[in-house]
Amino acid sequence: MDHGILFDHSRTARIGLPEAVFCEGKPFEALVELLGQFGRGTGRPILFTRLAPEVFDSMTEDMRAGYDFHPLSRTAYGDKLPQKDKGRVAIVSAGTADGSVAWEAARTLEYLGIRHQVFEDCGVAGLWRLAERLGEINSFDAVIVVAGLDAALTSVLGGLTPKPVFGVPTSVGYGVAKGGNAALASMLSSCAPGVAIMNIDNGYGAACAAARVVNGL
Repeated sequence: MDHGILFDHSRTARIGLPEAVFCEGKPFEALVELLGQFGRGTGRPILFTRLAPEVFDSMTEDMRAGYDFHPLSRTAYGDKLPQKDKGRVAIVSAGTADGSVAWEAARTLEYLGIRHQVFEDCGVAGLWRLAERLGEINSFDAVIVVAGLDAALTSVLGGLTPKPVFGVPTSVGYGVAKGGNAALASMLSSCAPGVAIMNIDNGYGAACAAARVVNGL
């Protein structure tokens, strides 16, 4: 069945970033059709995001073998873009509970050929964890900060690094955290100047924002 999917293959030439496939909500048959086109060795690098493990596991063995799938981040790709010669991005998360979002950002950067490193468990409840890593974090060209709950890490790090900072609020937290809305409001009202904020749980968007910085170096 033809699902009428039209790819924006010229996006890379226009903005330096290729199109990706957001899998959540797509019919299973459409995903089978898409995954059948972009596996390893096709020379057509496409990133699949929000691809649930149970959906990927429902694919045929041959199809699964054609992809590098990461269950925590729910991302998959067959081929990826060539490694870039310059530019590195740090991904700093408040806690391992934010891992799915942090690793979505990391996997997107991996797919885009951008060097990166994940610094997990740097939440401000134990500020020494961030202080110990700050020198290394500041050696990168851009910083992605992933945090739920009160998302205070974004303001703290925004005041400690001169590098471009992209905050990603996550849906982690109890009660009044309201699925990430408290973290989003906290990041948007940060007193740290010049910090850019993504949508809730949007690690992919943060990686693309950081990639625009790296691509301009």
